[in-house]
Amino acid sequence: MKRNLGIIISALMLALCVSGCGETEQAEEAVPKEKIKSADDLAGRKIGTQLGTTGFIFAQDIEGAKVEPFNKGSEAVRALKLGKIDAVLIDAETANIFVEGDDSLTILDEPFAVEEYSIAYPKDDDKIGRKVDAAITKLKEDGKLDEIKSHWIGENADEVSYVPNAEIEREGVIRVATNAEFPPYESFVGTDIVGIDVDMMNAICDELGMTLEIESMEFDAIIPSINSGEFDVGVAGISVTPEREKNVSFTQSYATTTQVIIVQK
Repeated sequence: MKRNLGIIISALMLALCVSGCGETEQAEEAVPKEKIKSADDLAGRKIGTQLGTTGFIFAQDIEGAKVEPFNKGSEAVRALKLGKIDAVLIDAETANIFVEGDDSLTILDEPFAVEEYSIAYPKDDDKIGRKVDAAITKLKEDGKLDEIKSHWIGENADEVSYVPNAEIEREGVIRVATNAEFPPYESFVGTDIVGIDVDMMNAICDELGMTLEIESMEFDAIIPSINSGEFDVGVAGISVTPEREKNVSFTQSYATTTQVIIVQK
């Protein structure tokens, strides 16, 4: 009888231990993460970025953060919606498009960083660099660059593309490498690539009397494709960084933007 009683007591103690441990584990799993309210709250979190972008570079410096690279910004946003990551670091205009009409996501008011976009070209080809840079200056002076942007950014954006001047005699081609996953700067509509960068390059080709050829590829393949000589310039919301300047040269900037943080509401 004493032996049976000992067995019963041992079984009860084991059951209580298992039950208690289970409750502790469940309680630990049930503890929600602190809400991300600012850049300071990104420490130790899973952050999604597009591979090769400045967002990816900036995220590396966040203390304890686990940076999840994606080939497309839209894939990072999808992972955020599914709860696989805690935040997405991406350019403001693109973030606005990805979040528009989605009640589950929001963009924090505080910008993460300010940056400028420029056109990349081979280090050993200052001739094409000077030509493109001079054309950008002309587009700024006559207001054409601002007009192009107004069709894609702002409350009155109508997404009407720039129409190249058919009367211009053209000689030569500018081969442009881009990443058409970055609206409103470049994205696909059917098989056509449209957006600010495409319109700007068409206007530059009008200034230079040249023909535009543009091809989409992975973002981190753009600079290597310029270095190989396959393309003349890279235009894809590219910011100037010391690392990139080791491989390519850049024109003056043509747009200023901010990096922002997308989180779940």
